[in-house]
Amino acid sequence: MSTSAPTIPRNSPTAGSRTTRPQIRVTQRGVLRSEWTKLYSLRSTRYSLLATAVMTIAFGIIACAVTAAHWGTISAHDKATFDPLTASLLGVTFGVLSIGVLGVMLSAGEYTTGMIRSTMTAVPKRLPVLWGKAGVYALVTLAITIPAAFIAFFAGQAILSAQHIQIAFSHTGVPAAVLGAAGYMTLAGLFAMGLGAILRNTAAGIATFVGILFVLPPLVQILPSSIANSISPYLPSNAGEAMMKIGHHANTLSPAAGLAVFAAYVAVVMAGAALLLLRRDV
Repeated sequence: MSTSAPTIPRNSPTAGSRTTRPQIRVTQRGVLRSEWTKLYSLRSTRYSLLATAVMTIAFGIIACAVTAAHWGTISAHDKATFDPLTASLLGVTFGVLSIGVLGVMLSAGEYTTGMIRSTMTAVPKRLPVLWGKAGVYALVTLAITIPAAFIAFFAGQAILSAQHIQIAFSHTGVPAAVLGAAGYMTLAGLFAMGLGAILRNTAAGIATFVGILFVLPPLVQILPSSIANSISPYLPSNAGEAMMKIGHHANTLSPAAGLAVFAAYVAVVMAGAALLLLRRDV
C-alpha cells in the first residue's frame, strides 16, 4: 500500500524559495514621523530649545532694562541713534548660537553614535532622511522662535515705554522684523544642520558654525574699509541680521535681500550635504 506525499501549499512558510515576504513601503511621511520621534526623544533637544527661547527673551529684556535705567545719562548722540527694535531683539544673537548647536547635533550626532547605519538601512534612498530631518527641525524651531521673538519684543517695548522711547508694533516694518528674527534663527539652525551633515562630526560642525557666523565678521573688519564694507553685508550673519531690521541702512542689506542671501547660503550647504550623502559611505 503506497502513501502519497503531502502537498505543500505554494504560499506555505515551508515552500523554500517560493516564500513571499511582505514589503514595507518607505514614504516621506513615515520618515518625517521617525525623525520627529528621534528629535523629541533626545533630552538635549528640549534643553537646547528651552535655552533658545530663554536667551532670546531674557537678553532682550536685560538690554531694554539697562537702557531705560540709564537713559538720563546717555549721550545725545547715543539717544539719537538708539534703535528700540534692535534692543528688544538683542537676544536673537544668543538664540542663534543655541539653535545652531542643536542643528549640528541632530545631523552629526547619528554618525557619532553609529545609529546612522540603522537609519540608512531603513531608508536606502538616503535623501528622504535629510529632508525629513530638515523639515521637522525647521517646524519645531519656528514653533519656538516665533513666540520667543514676539515675547522679547513686547516685553522690551513695555520696559522702554517708561522712558517713552518704545516703538509700536504697528510701525511700518516692525511685524516683518519680528518674524524675520524667528526666520533668522530657523535658517541659522538649518545652516548648522547642513554643516553637521557635511562634516559628520559634532565638534567640527559646531566649531565651523561658530567660526562662520561669529568669528568671521570681526576678522573681515580688519581689512581696509573699502573692502570690508563691500564684503561685510554678504556674510551669513550680517545677511541674517538684516532680516530683523527696518529699512535699508549704510553698508547693510535690505530685509528682503538679507533673507535672499542667507537662504542662498542655507541652500548651498544643504545641497552639498545631499550630494555627499549620496556619494559617501555611511
